[in-house]
This record gives sequence, C-alpha cells and structure tokens, in this order.
Amino acid sequence: MTTALQPPLPSHPLLRLSLAPRSTMPRPIDGAWWPRSYDLLAELPRLLGGLPPEWGQITSVTVSGANWSATPGRTLVCNQVVRLRRTVTASAPDTVVLLAPGRGRWDLLVVPPNTTEQAAQLSMAAAADGHA
Repeated sequence: MTTALQPPLPSHPLLRLSLAPRSTMPRPIDGAWWPRSYDLLAELPRLLGGLPPEWGQITSVTVSGANWSATPGRTLVCNQVVRLRRTVTASAPDTVVLLAPGRGRWDLLVVPPNTTEQAAQLSMAAAADGHA
C-alpha cells in the first residue's frame, strides 16, 4: 500500500477579489469580493491586505446587508485603525464601501459566501466589467 502525499493547504486562503480596470470614468461598482463568511473581523484583513497599493490606506469600511455579524465601531487591521459601519438598505445590493483619505472611494459588490463557484465567478466577472 502506498500513500500519496497531499500538498499542504495554504495557511491563508487566497483572496477572492475581482477589480475593474482603472478608468477615468466613474463607475457604480469597482469590482467584486467573495468572502468566505459574513464575519467582517475575520475577512477584512485579507481584503485590505490584497488591495492595490495605489488605493492607499483604507480607514473606513461600510458593509451593506443584514447578513454581516455584529462589529465594533473600530478595529485594528494591518497595524491601522479602521472605522467599521454597517447599513441595511433594502434597495441596495450587498456591497462594501472602502474609503482612503485623499485617495478615493471604492464600492465592491459582495458575492455571498455560500454562492457556488460558477455563479460567483460569473458575478465577479460581471462586476469587474461594469455589468453588476
């Protein structure tokens, strides 16, 4: 009997993020994020750590949707204080708004964590193409 060695699982799962190409035209959605859970404190460090450097330091995060777990008003992410807010609006899709002083605002569509991989990839591609 032989035993096949399995490759080790990554200690930090890959960030599932799809961003729209840079443009001078304003966009309603700047991309899509597919978190693994609705635990913002667990998911936020991976998201902020994977953003393009030109976005600068994100100091405020607002999530839209009722599914997110309760969060404090502020948290420390990547050695930086980040203000956290949650809003529940029935007419808006699940989004996360990222603010960086002097750099800008970015709105990302949040693909629900329990979405199938095929459906998530379609949603993320549509958001990155500006069709979300």
